[in-house]
Amino acid sequence: MKSPLRWERFRELLGALRRRRMRLIPDRRSHSEFQGIWGFGPPVDICEDNDSLTLTMEIPGLNEKDLKVEVFGDVLVVSGERNFERDEKGKNYRVMERSYGAFSRSFRLPSYVDPEHIDASYANGVLMIQIPKRAEAKPKTIGVKVAGELPKGKAASTAA
Repeated sequence: MKSPLRWERFRELLGALRRRRMRLIPDRRSHSEFQGIWGFGPPVDICEDNDSLTLTMEIPGLNEKDLKVEVFGDVLVVSGERNFERDEKGKNYRVMERSYGAFSRSFRLPSYVDPEHIDASYANGVLMIQIPKRAEAKPKTIGVKVAGELPKGKAASTAA
């Protein structure tokens, strides 16, 4: 019989490897490849606009107390746990497709975001995390001068 402590250590090592490998745009293959080993891995969408990055995760069935969003240096970690609750004794499940257990997703934050002003909200089973960009990272419009034109308000001098 295999030792449960060895299995737990193996799971910890796989988790550490996965966290190191994750980047801001996670590799879909690595996410699904390991999720069955220690719970489930909620799917995530990451969208970027001029002002911020937005992470949207589907995590139905959680309470606010079961969900944690943390920043460690340049890594955003979303973790939580969805517990299986049997409401009736003697039920004989024929199919169980819903995922239960602990999860953790890590995302490396790019240098152009402001981790001090991250905002997270959870409603209707969807977690939304807004990560604002630093002011210097936001695009700015630069006027283009056309060669040969005079600045406005200056009249051309006429030579006699």
